[in-house]
Amino acid sequence: MESMNSASDEPQTKVDPSHDLKQELSDQWFNEKFERLLPRIQREWPDVAKQTLEATKGSLDELIQVISKHSGNSNYGVEEKLEEIFNAASDKTKDIAHTLEPLEQQLEDLLDDLNTTLRPKIEKPIRSKPLVAIGIATGVGLLLGILIAGGRRN
Repeated sequence: MESMNSASDEPQTKVDPSHDLKQELSDQWFNEKFERLLPRIQREWPDVAKQTLEATKGSLDELIQVISKHSGNSNYGVEEKLEEIFNAASDKTKDIAHTLEPLEQQLEDLLDDLNTTLRPKIEKPIRSKPLVAIGIATGVGLLLGILIAGGRRN
């Protein structure tokens, strides 16, 4: 009688679950960035038709194969050049993020100032006369509703 746990003649292959996840994430990143990267890819390989490039939108591997086939470059060469394009795009995104940080801080400071100065001026009359405030809010809402609905009829 054979044991259920006996070793088979087939070689055991180790599956790296993180590899599939990395591939899935890179494909997802590629799908999200493809439209913005397409003009750069076309500048690098002008002999490849835009429609041909767009047909590969679902897969980075397919894009590499198509460009390699149409340009005569090796898959490795195409992959290296695409990586340069991706890194350049990432670097530009990081530069934009760094330039926006001071503006974001200024906006937060302005919002904090508005919150400390304007909020008490608005809350005081509302707390002293809540029915008037509710009436005004209802009237403004009704007026906006009529204006929006009137625009849809025409």
